[in-house]
Amino acid sequence: MMVVVIVCLVAVSITARHVRHGVARGSVPPVCVAVIGVLALAGCGSSKPAYCTDRSNLESSIKGLSSLNVSSGIGGLESQLKKIQSDATALVNSAKGDFPSETSAINSSVASLESAVKALPSSPSAGQIATVASAASSVVSSVKSFTDATSSKCS
Repeated sequence: MMVVVIVCLVAVSITARHVRHGVARGSVPPVCVAVIGVLALAGCGSSKPAYCTDRSNLESSIKGLSSLNVSSGIGGLESQLKKIQSDATALVNSAKGDFPSETSAINSSVASLESAVKALPSSPSAGQIATVASAASSVVSSVKSFTDATSSKCS
């Protein structure tokens, strides 16, 4: 590919020189036009920061909590928590430089959810389940704050 690019640059240079001197012979080979087009389009990739994808991944993991049911048990909750933790870590790592307070809130809320889940016995009471629900709500809230803060960059 690099050789084709170099050849195309030479062809464009020679063609431009001929045009400047009034000599209209030769043209840029079609393959060069294609290569130049591909290179131009390559520069037009997504301008969204990496944390936009990380944010979407975390939002999806959080939504996975709503698909849990009694038959999922605590194991299902722990499994979903691991996904949330992994996606939250990725998001925090990619965005902490730009959004330190929001990512700190995400870290804290996910840590609280982890503590609440780990504290559950095999047969949790309604109060213990309410504690987990409250911690999950805090995660949702912290991610919503991050989403609001990043809406102009991730739209």
